[in-house]
Amino acid sequence: MHPTRAVAWELGGSWPILDLGHPERGEGGGVERVLVSACLLGQRVRYDGEGFEPGDLLLRWQGEGRTLALCPEQAGGLAVPRPPAEIEGGQGGSVLAGDTRVITRSGADLSDAFIRGAEAALALCRREGVRMAVLKARSPSCGNRESYDGSFTGVRVSGQGVTAALLMREGVRVFNEQELEDAERYLQGLESLSG
Repeated sequence: MHPTRAVAWELGGSWPILDLGHPERGEGGGVERVLVSACLLGQRVRYDGEGFEPGDLLLRWQGEGRTLALCPEQAGGLAVPRPPAEIEGGQGGSVLAGDTRVITRSGADLSDAFIRGAEAALALCRREGVRMAVLKARSPSCGNRESYDGSFTGVRVSGQGVTAALLMREGVRVFNEQELEDAERYLQGLESLSG
């Protein structure tokens, strides 16, 4: 079985984990792995069915076998495309604590799916020894610094998405696509400590 399918199966389902690097180099070969939002690697998994063109650094990391791509919302069981969602109050940690919800504009509660996706991301990080992630800014799953406030009016608040909050709580350093220079320096620091 292909290594990424094996990981998906072990973590409880057929949801896609897209290892877009060279899996043979990441398995015990000393390459520091990085969890990356699948949409940032060009995968069409965003709520609107789109993805983003990966920049040079992410493409290099792919070529080096570093990237483990995951869409937490898809991993949590949500379809592509799907209705946009926001966190009431913009705090992913509050969703994890059961104090607030992730909702769609029509009021549908997607909190359970977002929590399942966050747990899948954490399980993957633990299994693969991942210590850092590059996640999509301002996403209700992946935002590491800001999120939308749940009013669907474009208002941003300081806070994390559900996955980012869980990973950060568990010691995974989370960057967004606007912090790639910092992410690269952090990766170099991890490798110098490990080497």
